[in-house]
Amino acid sequence: MSARTGDRKLQILQTLAQMLERPNAEKITTASLASKIGVSEAALYRHFASKAQMYEGLIDFIEQTLFGFINKISSEETGGVKQVEAILSLLLGFASKNPGMTRVLIGEALVHENERLQGRINQLQDRLEATLKQCLRFARSQGEIGEIDEAMEANLLICYVIGRWQQYAKSGFRRDPMEYWTAQWGKLSRF
Repeated sequence: MSARTGDRKLQILQTLAQMLERPNAEKITTASLASKIGVSEAALYRHFASKAQMYEGLIDFIEQTLFGFINKISSEETGGVKQVEAILSLLLGFASKNPGMTRVLIGEALVHENERLQGRINQLQDRLEATLKQCLRFARSQGEIGEIDEAMEANLLICYVIGRWQQYAKSGFRRDPMEYWTAQWGKLSRF
C-alpha cells in the first residue's frame, strides 16, 4: 500500500506542476486538481493535509534536485569560478525544463497560498546565494579571482537568475532563461 500511496502522491505533485505550466493560469483549486487527476478532493486529502502541503512537496522536490546537483558540481568541479558557472547554468536550465516549478521559484504560484511557503522560497534563494558566495570565496582562495566583495557578487548573480526566472514566467514561458547565457556569463564573470 505504501508504494501505491507514494505513487499517488507523486502523481498529485506532477499534475500540480503541469497545471502551473499554463501561462496566465487561474488559481489552482483542489477541486480543479482532483478533477484533472480523476479523483475526489477527499482522495487528495488522504495524501496531503492541505494544498499548502502539496506546494511544500514541490518545494521539497526543487530543493532536493537543485542541491543534489549543486553538491555534485562542488565535488566534481575543482575551480571556484567553474562551480559558479555550472551552478548558474543549472539554475537557468532547471527553470527552462520545469516551467511550472519556475512559477513556484519566483513565488508567483504561492501568492494566494499560506505565507510560510513564500518564506521557504526566500530561504531557498538565500541558500543559493550563500552557495554562490562560498564558491566565490573558494575561487579567491585559489587565486582564480582577485579581491572582491563576495557577498555583493553573489547577490548580483542570484538577482540575475531570479530576473531570468521572472522574465521566463511573465513571458508565458516564451523567453527561455538560457537565452544569451553564454554571452551574459562572459560579462557576469568579470570578477
